[in-house]
Amino acid sequence: MLDTNTKAQLQGYLERITQPVEIVASLDDGDASREMLDLLEDIESVSSLVTIDAQREEGQLKPSFALRRPGAAAQVRFAGVPMGHEFTSLVLALLQTGGYPPKIDAATADQIRKLDGELNFETFVSLTCQSCPDVVQALNAMAALNPKIRHTMIDGAVYQDEVARREVMAVPAVFLNGQPFGQGRMELDEIILKLDSGAAAAQAEKLNAKATYDVLVVGGGPAGAAAAIYAARKGIRTGIAAERLGGQLLDTVGIENFISVKETEGHKLASGLEQHVTTYDVDVMSLQRAEALIPGELHEVKLAGGASLKARSVIIATGARWREINVPGEREYRNRGVAYCPHCDGPLFKGKRVAVIGGGNSGVEAAIDLAGLVSHVTLIEFDPQLRADAVLTRKLMSLPNVTVITGAQTTEVIGDGQRVVGLKYKERAGGAMRDLELAGVFVQIGLIPNTDWLKGIVKLSPRGEVEVDARGQTSVPGVFAAGDCTVVPYKQIVIAVGEGAKASLSAFDHLIRSPLSAAA
Repeated sequence: MLDTNTKAQLQGYLERITQPVEIVASLDDGDASREMLDLLEDIESVSSLVTIDAQREEGQLKPSFALRRPGAAAQVRFAGVPMGHEFTSLVLALLQTGGYPPKIDAATADQIRKLDGELNFETFVSLTCQSCPDVVQALNAMAALNPKIRHTMIDGAVYQDEVARREVMAVPAVFLNGQPFGQGRMELDEIILKLDSGAAAAQAEKLNAKATYDVLVVGGGPAGAAAAIYAARKGIRTGIAAERLGGQLLDTVGIENFISVKETEGHKLASGLEQHVTTYDVDVMSLQRAEALIPGELHEVKLAGGASLKARSVIIATGARWREINVPGEREYRNRGVAYCPHCDGPLFKGKRVAVIGGGNSGVEAAIDLAGLVSHVTLIEFDPQLRADAVLTRKLMSLPNVTVITGAQTTEVIGDGQRVVGLKYKERAGGAMRDLELAGVFVQIGLIPNTDWLKGIVKLSPRGEVEVDARGQTSVPGVFAAGDCTVVPYKQIVIAVGEGAKASLSAFDHLIRSPLSAAA
């Protein structure tokens, strides 16, 4: 199952465990069970502290396996073969079950241990989803620290009947004690906030008590990370407030145009950014969404949780989000057939008919990827021709299960009250209305800047992008902006990094030329 190099790496990791680990496998006679057993035997072969107990016990998903210490109850279970992005989740779970502590700060670990009540989590994933491992690993770590917490990872592609029964239409989908708990990427702190009613107020109080920053970066993507690093290198007090470090990188799969890195994946580059930022003296405040900017002698940024931060200068790097088609049914059926990430949610539509809206590079790449999973893809483009690069268009046209419709306007997403069953579109040339029967709609029509919170404060373009000069300065002195939320053309990672560095250098220049106010 595992190649020689992977087994050697796994052996190195498992040398860190100090306590025996039992793998309790629930198997049947199917091919998936045989594949799982091959994987478990490979794991057993590289560590004398790991043993397999193969069973055909009732009441468990098959194939699945649980990890436990001898004589203890199992806290973590994997239903399906956790390869792909979830192999790391398996390795970490083995380490934690074997006595290697999760990498969680003491205060957060104490919060987890104090959570009361039986908490039985289940997370539906796809092995191609880059967001899923974050959720799986967070819940596994919680289970390792609190004996009242249990967690099961479920591969939706393997358990299609369970996916249908639970009406899972997007991953990761988390259930707590059988009821829906969360959808999409969630970090550990976010999960704890949902479980601990007093955590939000305590966090707001802690944020309100923070001293004034010289530079406060709002946003944690490539532009925000670069800005924070360049500011911290100047030795000034730097903070970064972001919903998540990594930004859109966390939703990006392959990256082949970041100079000096031949190829990588979004989550790997995001992890590298986080490691680089935290190397410096930067106050990182995750899970923070800005709601208002109040310019003044000290600029104030109000956060969604009720807290406020103050700074002598601010760098806006809030990036962009998926653009919606804004037709009836789109929002009603989001995560119930309407999706924006083909890599994450594509496997849930295996063998079904889907549509992709958008004929640019993103849309064509999505259609190509989905064609290998679903029975048929219909790509719908508003313009008379596709706008994607020629090499992608040729690849798309070579696929037998893809239909391309150009000069068409999507007018409605149709559902049955529970999930998507089709869509309507209008032929632009003659105005004829057409219906398509399908199970999923993947929207890929570009991005919209995250600048709603800045309206009426800084000058925005008609597209909602922050207007900046050549130095990254906005219309408000001391407030700078960088990255995909600005008017700077060509929304590329490498450009965002450069613009973030430039804005930070400009902010520093602004600070050294400004008198230090009494408030500061």
